[in-house]
Amino acid sequence: MNSNLAGKSFNPGSGDAQLSSPKKEQGWVKFALIGLAIAYLALILFIPAFNVFIQAFREGIAPFFHNLAEPGFLHAVKLTVLIALIVVPINTVFGLCAAWAIARHQFRGRAFVISLLDIPFAVSPVVAGLMIVLLYGRNGWFGPMLGAANIKIIFAMPAMVLASAFITMPFVAREVIPVLEEAGSDQEEAAKTLGASDWQIFWRVTLPNIRWGLLYGVILTNARVMGEFGAVSVVSGNITGKTQTLPLFVEEAYKQYQTQSAFSAAVLLGGLALVTLVLKEILERKTRIEDVE
Repeated sequence: MNSNLAGKSFNPGSGDAQLSSPKKEQGWVKFALIGLAIAYLALILFIPAFNVFIQAFREGIAPFFHNLAEPGFLHAVKLTVLIALIVVPINTVFGLCAAWAIARHQFRGRAFVISLLDIPFAVSPVVAGLMIVLLYGRNGWFGPMLGAANIKIIFAMPAMVLASAFITMPFVAREVIPVLEEAGSDQEEAAKTLGASDWQIFWRVTLPNIRWGLLYGVILTNARVMGEFGAVSVVSGNITGKTQTLPLFVEEAYKQYQTQSAFSAAVLLGGLALVTLVLKEILERKTRIEDVE
């Protein structure tokens, strides 16, 4: 008798074989995609990052620390940290205000305002630097007025702060807006009904609800300020010991064939990023424990 005509009762293993074939194919595709993803990450992230560490410590630990003690490098670190200390608080306050206004109010032109926040994402950092030069430079709109007042913006720290603030402006707002919209305003209205002041509502109701979105926004802002190159390069002049941040120091040292100094500074930038991630993880764990308690 033909097995196809006999049905499953005469050949019970044939159905299992047909079902197991697609499962084998799906398993093969899954492992292939995982391997492809790992290879992609290895090529663009793991191997380049590992190579930076190898080049930085190629001649030993002592030359590495000697490079970190150079005056030009130390000044670049101080200037980078100082710019971050100025820009991050400013953009945090701006981002909170913008997110609250957008998430809690419906007004004409709201979509346009949200699009304005995204301009730094769409504009090249080099173009952003040129915009600041054309505005505050010697021949810019405000150039004669600033010159008369003996105020120097371009090729000085104020322009570097402006460029960093422009590039990192949307990070906090973009992280907080969806969190505020998801949380809604019911708890805030209930607190207001119970007699809480605006500051008490923000501190005890709004801020706990948005803390993770705010934290991510601050971390992203800080990381981008410390690593910004294009806009800062245009407005700073890249003067060693005066207007050179850490990314500019890396680029200049590499161009001058001081490769180990460049890689040592790159390791420090990577270390700052790692510290930022560790702090984020610690805060997440601490807050998670408090929530459980």
